[in-house]
Amino acid sequence: MTRDLARRLVVGLIGFLTLVDLFAAQAILPTLAQTYGVSPAAMGVAVNASTAGMAAAGLAVALFSHRLPRRGGIWISLALLAIPTALLAYAPDLATFTALRIVQGVFMSAAFTLTMAYLSEQGAGETTAGALAAYITGNVASNLVGRLTSSALAATAGVAVNFYAFALLNLAGAALVFLTLSRTPGMAVQAGEPRARIAARLAAHFANRCLAASFGIGFCVLFAFLGVFTYVNFVLAAPPLSLSPMALGVVYLVFLPAMVTTPLAGAVASRFGPRPTFFASLGVAVAGLPLLLAGAIAPVIAGLTLVGAGTFFAQAVATGFVGRAARTDRAAASGIYLASYYLGGLAGAWIVGRVFASAGWPSAVGLVAVALVAAAALAATLQPATAGTGTVGAAAG
Repeated sequence: MTRDLARRLVVGLIGFLTLVDLFAAQAILPTLAQTYGVSPAAMGVAVNASTAGMAAAGLAVALFSHRLPRRGGIWISLALLAIPTALLAYAPDLATFTALRIVQGVFMSAAFTLTMAYLSEQGAGETTAGALAAYITGNVASNLVGRLTSSALAATAGVAVNFYAFALLNLAGAALVFLTLSRTPGMAVQAGEPRARIAARLAAHFANRCLAASFGIGFCVLFAFLGVFTYVNFVLAAPPLSLSPMALGVVYLVFLPAMVTTPLAGAVASRFGPRPTFFASLGVAVAGLPLLLAGAIAPVIAGLTLVGAGTFFAQAVATGFVGRAARTDRAAASGIYLASYYLGGLAGAWIVGRVFASAGWPSAVGLVAVALVAAAALAATLQPATAGTGTVGAAAG
């Protein structure tokens, strides 16, 4: 095994262990809703509350990451992540569960953002692109393996054991970072930047029309992704499909194609431009939506596969585009994008859940279609001149 391949495998495993908690609980949503005696919509918002913590911490770390040591910040964040993960096994009510999920999001986002900064600052050119691609693949794999693991553990050993196991994975991630990543200092900056200057830097990003459109695309993409993959669990568990908790986990093999296609997003966008790539990926996701309304498992699986592949690909393209469209202070631009992305996920969990509860699954799917069309409309405003040539974007969940 070459040194470069070994490094990519390690980076991919770090990416996997960083975000493995993010969506794993979605696979056991029906069980959790029954445990806490709440509606699907309430449980969906609680499980996805981690996205609120991801959004807040993503922006904060992006703004102040230049003051933080990369390696230390990453492993400490992952070690601290084990605390709220383990405490989820004891959460006495939905409010406590929700609060712990938010805290999980804070630590996951801190580790994710600092790792992206670390990889971007280590090496150059093809080496950096390869490391980022490996990290992306690990992130995508965490969506699949996290759900499979959660459903299997909850079905065989109980919900509490499930959270204990994920806490051990958090500690394993911290240990891997501590043992494998080299020490790097935080970037030197002038201390005490005035608040007005910070606000001006943020405002400049929103004044960039291409960046503002990218923020909106990210919001819509995770809105659609969580709108589908949060509440489809209740559809799959109910008649006529009536899948068992274990079978619900197996359904998430639909993410396997995305593990292959997502790392190619940067190269495809550079070759064909961002607008056509966005249109194609969002079109794939939209094409999968009608299949979700079928009363048989095969078309539903096909629909979930298309939605997953399309939204993951669009997210990777958007993240890479933000890095090219930002003229200055790319870390802050990426932080704003991640904040918008995860706020979109929280909005999707809440709004789609309300529609699902009041009007049913077809109406919920229709709302997801509106979000994807809105993302395509925003993509249409992007300027071809900003397509550029860039590295692979990061798919954070």
